[in-house]
Amino acid sequence: MLGSLYIVSAPSGAGKTSLVSKLIELDSKIVVSISSTTRAKRPGEENGVNYHFIDLTTFEQKQAHGDFLEHAHVFDHFYGTSKSAVQEQLNSGKDVILEIDWQGAQQVRSLMPNATSIFILPPSLDELSRRLNARGTDSADIISRRMRDAVAEMSHYHEFEYVVINNHFDTALHELHSIFLAGRLKQAQQKMAHKALIKSLINAQ
Repeated sequence: MLGSLYIVSAPSGAGKTSLVSKLIELDSKIVVSISSTTRAKRPGEENGVNYHFIDLTTFEQKQAHGDFLEHAHVFDHFYGTSKSAVQEQLNSGKDVILEIDWQGAQQVRSLMPNATSIFILPPSLDELSRRLNARGTDSADIISRRMRDAVAEMSHYHEFEYVVINNHFDTALHELHSIFLAGRLKQAQQKMAHKALIKSLINAQ
C-alpha cells in the first residue's frame, strides 16, 4: 500500500521540530523526508539525519537538473526536497512528512495535490519570543528578524487544511497524530489495505 504525503509548516519557534521528532517515535509508519540545505550545521545536528548539508554550487546543480520536489530561500540559505527520495518512501508504504515553509508547500501542492497540509501555531507572540530566546543560540538581532518573519509566515496559515496550536505539547502531539491516523482510514487507503476483505464482504451473495 502506498503511503501518504504530509506537509508540516510552522514559524520558527512554534515547536514543529519537537512535535515531529516525538511523532515518529510514536508511529513507525511515519518518516521525515531529509531535506538538503546550504546552511551550516547547528550544535547536535548530523549530516544525513537532520539535513543533507551541501554547498551552494551543489545545490544549484541539483536544482538545475530538476532534482527537487520543492526548494526555498529562507534566512539567507537554500533548502530543497528530493523527488526520488520522497517517492521511494511513499512506495514502501510510509507516511512521509515534509517539514517545509509555506512557499515550499505551494510548490508541492501544485505537483502533488493529494498531499495533506498541516500548520502549527504558537499560543501567543509572547510565548513564541520566549521559546526563541530560550534556545540561546541566536543574537537579539536574529531573534527580532525571526519574530518579524514568523508573523509573515503565520499569515499563510489559511492555505493549510489543518491547524494545530502548540500550547500544551502532549495535546498538540495527540492532535497531530490524529490527523495521520484519520488519513489511513480514508476509503481509498482502506480499499488498498484490505482488498481481499472488502471483496469478500461485498461479493458474499
